[in-house]
Amino acid sequence: MAKVVIIGAGGVGGVVVHKCAQLAEVFTEITLASRTLSKCDEISDAIKKRTGITVKTAQVDADNVPELVALLQQEAPKLVINVALPYQDLHIMEACLEAGVHYMDTANYEPLDTAKFEYSWQWAYQQKFLDAGLTALLGSGFDPGATNVFTAYVAKHYFDEIHELDIIDVNGGDHGYPFATNFNPEINIREVTAECRHWENGEFVTTPAMSKKASFTCPEEVGTYDIYRMYHEELESLTKHFPTIKRAQFWMSFSDNYLKHLEVLGNVGMTGIDPVEFEGNQIVPIQFLRALLPDPASLGPRTKGRTCIGCVVKGKKDGKEKIVYIYNTCDHQACYQEVGSQAISYTTGVPAMIGAKMILEEKWLQPGVWNIEQLDPDAFMDDMNQYGLPWKVVELDNFSLTS
Repeated sequence: MAKVVIIGAGGVGGVVVHKCAQLAEVFTEITLASRTLSKCDEISDAIKKRTGITVKTAQVDADNVPELVALLQQEAPKLVINVALPYQDLHIMEACLEAGVHYMDTANYEPLDTAKFEYSWQWAYQQKFLDAGLTALLGSGFDPGATNVFTAYVAKHYFDEIHELDIIDVNGGDHGYPFATNFNPEINIREVTAECRHWENGEFVTTPAMSKKASFTCPEEVGTYDIYRMYHEELESLTKHFPTIKRAQFWMSFSDNYLKHLEVLGNVGMTGIDPVEFEGNQIVPIQFLRALLPDPASLGPRTKGRTCIGCVVKGKKDGKEKIVYIYNTCDHQACYQEVGSQAISYTTGVPAMIGAKMILEEKWLQPGVWNIEQLDPDAFMDDMNQYGLPWKVVELDNFSLTS
């Protein structure tokens, strides 16, 4: 059907390439590009062994717009799937505009020197993509991504209007390391240590990072976990596109061990994002820490347990109060057996493939910049069931998070 260029050869990139290769009738040609060519070649070799599909590889600096444009002009894909670092989103969007290629990503742009997560920079490209007749799909991972589509799906099929939204992300997996992150350490730690914001009565309310804790029992015997309220980018787009929402919160599980390590690292300055001088060189502490920690892409064979990620939505249907919980559980070892990845990368990579499929099949192909919840959710939800992320909807009599 079409050729794609995938930029980014980390854990998520590996999953995206594997899942695209499994649908050769949709993704007829695949080029994987990254700053580090050897990582691309390693993923390509693994896919050749698993599927027999040949994935072309290329070296590109995603911070270099002319270099990106040259690659896109050479490869002439219909779509770029951006699973590089969020700092590089705008560079890749610029290159897509210049080369006339559709664009999608899994996480919103954030500036390298500021721990700030918002869509304003990417939303500002709306007119440029409209004028170019190109589609830019933002946030087609799991959260953001599947959780946005979950919200759109229940809003369409279960409610007349939605009032409260709690997105709950639990990782019940254990990788056996004293401290490691399940996706890019730099992005993970910046998210966790940033000030919390949640939506309440028409505005965002700011509270200290990780200052609100609750307990949540997952379905399907995944377990009971401590979850912490934090800011996540989908709150910004969901509260914009579903203006009846009165309160929206994002919660993520963390172990006491993870939080203690993070506290100590923060106390000694290792999570800082400002450069410091060391023996005549400028280094960014959090980037140095990233180099010391295990590569998330290496956690697959070690990680056991399941994830449970979903949305609890409260609202009204036919004048009556209603509560719905929509969620997915995913087994780390099952993901590893299929694509050589742990479930965190898998749950991000599969929706990235599905979002790309929606564009290539022209179900979501329309000029402009779009958050994923603005588009019809039904085909995406069908594909989640078909391609590795089955979901369930249950109606609840009541819902509250206990402190």
